[in-house]
Amino acid sequence: MSEHRRKPPQPQGGGRAAARRGQSDPTSGRRAAPRGATGSPSDSYGSRSYGSDSRGSGGEERPYGSRADARRAAQRSTGGRRRAPDNGSRGPGGPAGPGRGRGRASSAPGKKRLIDYPRANRFGWRRWVPSWKLVSGLCITFFGSLVALVGVSYAMVTIPNENDAAKSQNNVYYWSNGDQMVATGEGANRQNVTIDQIPEAMQDAVISAENKSFYSDSGVDPMGIARALVNMARGGETQGGSTITQQFVKNTYLSQDQTVSRKFKEMFISIKVGTKLTKQQILQGYLNTSYFGRGAYGIQAAAQTYYGVDAKDLTPSQCAVLASLLKGATYYDPAGNTDIDPAATKDANYKRSHERWAWILEEMHKDQHLTDTQYQQAIKKYPLPQGRKATKGMTGQISYLADTAKKYVLAHSNITEAQFDKGGFQIYTTFQKNKVNALTAAVQKVQKARLDPKNREKDKYVQFGAASVVPNDGAIVALYGGAGYENNHFTNNADTSGVPVGSTWKPFVLAAAMEYGTYKTDGVGVSPLSKYNGNDNLKVQRPDGTYYLNKDNSIFRQRNESDHAWGYISLRKAMEQSINTPFVQLGVDVGMTKVRNVAQASGILPDSMSQDLNPSFAIGTSTPSAIRMADAYATFAASGKHTDPYSVTAVKQDGQPLSGFSKPKVTTAMPSNVANNVTDTLENVIQNGTGTNAKALGRTAAGKTGTTDSNKSAWFVGYTRQLATSVAMFRENPKDAELLSMNGTAGVESIHGGDIPTSVWTEYMQAALKNSNDLGFPDATKIGEVADEAGAPSPTPTISITPSETPSETPSVTPSETATSPSPSATETCQFAWNCSTDGGDTGSTSGTTSSPTATETTGEGNTRGNANGGGNLFGGSTG
Repeated sequence: MSEHRRKPPQPQGGGRAAARRGQSDPTSGRRAAPRGATGSPSDSYGSRSYGSDSRGSGGEERPYGSRADARRAAQRSTGGRRRAPDNGSRGPGGPAGPGRGRGRASSAPGKKRLIDYPRANRFGWRRWVPSWKLVSGLCITFFGSLVALVGVSYAMVTIPNENDAAKSQNNVYYWSNGDQMVATGEGANRQNVTIDQIPEAMQDAVISAENKSFYSDSGVDPMGIARALVNMARGGETQGGSTITQQFVKNTYLSQDQTVSRKFKEMFISIKVGTKLTKQQILQGYLNTSYFGRGAYGIQAAAQTYYGVDAKDLTPSQCAVLASLLKGATYYDPAGNTDIDPAATKDANYKRSHERWAWILEEMHKDQHLTDTQYQQAIKKYPLPQGRKATKGMTGQISYLADTAKKYVLAHSNITEAQFDKGGFQIYTTFQKNKVNALTAAVQKVQKARLDPKNREKDKYVQFGAASVVPNDGAIVALYGGAGYENNHFTNNADTSGVPVGSTWKPFVLAAAMEYGTYKTDGVGVSPLSKYNGNDNLKVQRPDGTYYLNKDNSIFRQRNESDHAWGYISLRKAMEQSINTPFVQLGVDVGMTKVRNVAQASGILPDSMSQDLNPSFAIGTSTPSAIRMADAYATFAASGKHTDPYSVTAVKQDGQPLSGFSKPKVTTAMPSNVANNVTDTLENVIQNGTGTNAKALGRTAAGKTGTTDSNKSAWFVGYTRQLATSVAMFRENPKDAELLSMNGTAGVESIHGGDIPTSVWTEYMQAALKNSNDLGFPDATKIGEVADEAGAPSPTPTISITPSETPSETPSVTPSETATSPSPSATETCQFAWNCSTDGGDTGSTSGTTSSPTATETTGEGNTRGNANGGGNLFGGSTG
């Protein structure tokens, strides 16, 4: 047989059957126990042994009677139940063996979690779906915690005490050197009264105007609170309390911070007040803690301040006026409050107050608080409150200094006027006592010498406003605001708009021309030696070659103060003699927008500038304050560097410093050489032009005169390196704040900026700069190109002319109506000797006035002075 057909060898031991037989006990003849029942360490099931290993050291092996017994024994060893094949993990009986099958997870129970999330017995996305037990538990916990929080909050808040709210402290103002200026406070102006001393008409007035449901509501308006919270979330203004109860609570807060926590606290206090106090007690507290303006807290103080009577003696009509003040005393006090907002003028406030007074009386009648007869009696005549009164210490210039500093604080912080008037503030100012006294003395000296209101009708109602600012710093060191609160002059003339500045505006036109050029020079600056037509009654040409027209389509002609025929003269000469026509045409050529931008960069506020950029804009139809004019000229003194004016260096509340009162930053308003050339030109105004009265200062100075249409205002603004000062003079009808002509004032035909205002400026500057060095000004280098107006003659040989020391009242040269090419004055001979000061040629006292705007150019004429001091004029708004 071949090898391929040979049978394979059989295994030794008799094959499978023999193997099976080999598993039986050779001595007992029984079949061997099943795998796992022997207690062997190799047993993968881990069954326990009842004795020693059968192959060990003589221990007895437990016998099994059958397969069933073995199976039961195996089950007992694994906890009494069948067990799946092991999956390879370590079992109770020994180490895991390889190659074993997969089995179930251990059935030993795991440790339960307090919150079963994510859920352990779910898979996939179901692990992240919370059970209803979890949801309900969280809801119960949340609402339980909320109830507990409300309960704790309610228990912790205290009911406000109106007597604590009425306590006042002084506001203390300090001079720049740290000495105390004045301590002001309204402690004597606060007195609480009981409800029986408050007329029913006053109670009814505030209920009809503020909270008709007062006697039936819970004291809290949830919708009002929700609106306030939404507004806060949006970053907007929050509204005041919607109910009288909430307003009473709000009045008692020393902090007016608009925060969510404060709003919730206010709500809890209002709830508690509504449950603990009677409606009469709440109304009494509200009327005793409300702010009525003029520093008056509470109804008793308001009654004395506005009507000079006790609260119990107020009439229903007077009660309606006082109730209208609760909407906002700044805007509803008929005396006006332009110290805080320029919009709060006397006329505007009177109109608002009158309308709300009538409405409140009508609502009281509808609500049956007034009978028909009582209503008709109350509505018959508006009870005009008495005027403002000076408070202790607020006299002389102190009243205006404190007023200016207060406005600055309110404009640079979140402090409200009502909060400020509660006191507790220390205000450190920039004002220097010696300079304030010097400015006051200068005004009073010139007034006494030149004005006689008792014997001259045109000397009545003459007023002055002045301010002094440090160049390159912005600190206001002195101001003159008027005759003082004690003389019923409550308007701060140093910080009010409405008085046109006239020709003091011309330096901004020249600066714009030197910086930007005209439409003819393609952006190249214009030299101050450029010639323009200075004749009177001149047509003003647009860049497109057409002429400006009046409303009736006739050609508009710009006027000078005199009809002297100057012909074509340099801009430097036109500034010296304050001639209008060259600067009007120059302003059009440069672009009035650029002129406005230069003025704004120098410190003039946009709101005080004429909005109609007609030709007359170039010669001063705008109405900035004395403070802002001094600050703008300080930009020229600082070689083009500008700093916003400021009056407060630091504020503390109860001794703790407040933020927001750091020194304003210095900015670049114009190139330094532009500013230096303006200064060089304005030096010549004092040396040879309309400002020669300022030569008495006896040191290097620059300045410009200004006189306006119909002689309604006169200005002088001048400066040295150390100080820039402006002085305004005007007449004003005290009844309607309308500007009056000064023709005939001081016994002269007309008042010019070079006359009384310059005299006041010189008197003050002599005292203010006493013992200080004459620093001079930086040299001005040649700037721009000579860009003569079309029609100007070609240069002619130089003719030497001896300048006169003082401009004569009548031009010294006989004018020729058709002259277009006069002999050049000394000004024109200085084209290559830039700083020459012999520019006095044909002098004439033509302190250029603004011409009357035509029907199409009435904006900015400034015949009526707006009492726009405060945030709208000094601080801007926003506020400054």
